[in-house]
Amino acid sequence: MDQSSGNALTDPSPEQLIDLIARSQDKTAFTILFDAYAPRVKYFLIRNGASSASADELAQEALLTVWRKAHYFSADRGTASSWIFTIARNLRIDETRRDKRAQLYAMVGEFDDIDPDRPDELVSATEHAKRVRSAMTQLPDDQLEVVKWSFVEGAAHSEIAERLGLPLGTVKSRLRLAMRRMRKSLEDLA
Repeated sequence: MDQSSGNALTDPSPEQLIDLIARSQDKTAFTILFDAYAPRVKYFLIRNGASSASADELAQEALLTVWRKAHYFSADRGTASSWIFTIARNLRIDETRRDKRAQLYAMVGEFDDIDPDRPDELVSATEHAKRVRSAMTQLPDDQLEVVKWSFVEGAAHSEIAERLGLPLGTVKSRLRLAMRRMRKSLEDLA
């Protein structure tokens, strides 16, 4: 590894490499880990529906996350491989959610295409927007906060959890409950 680390491991395990990265930001350890895992992670992501270009970017992002968060890894909770692939899977899920949000925003953009000669469409769209805002005001503050972060700010669930200092499961539960309440309030609009 780096000469400065004073560690001359031969054929180190991924767990040892992550430990070196966590303790001393060992660039050689990271290079070895990257070379070993980047192609495997990319293939895993492609098998799970990502395009080649997207898989390449996500694989790099996953390994950069390993670099930044190596100190979070614990061999007691699992292997280095499972940790790395979990990071990659979560990044893929976040990307899929962002894509779905983009589709939602595109659909919202269709309101811009309302024909001004058809005031009934304008009234209907305005009424729908009022109903959605009204349904949102009926949400408890904790649910409203995660809805705003997710749908207005476009933040990923993990990012929301980090920003609010909440467990990821709590964020997901609040979003699920909020969506259930809003669906019930707006079921006649569907």
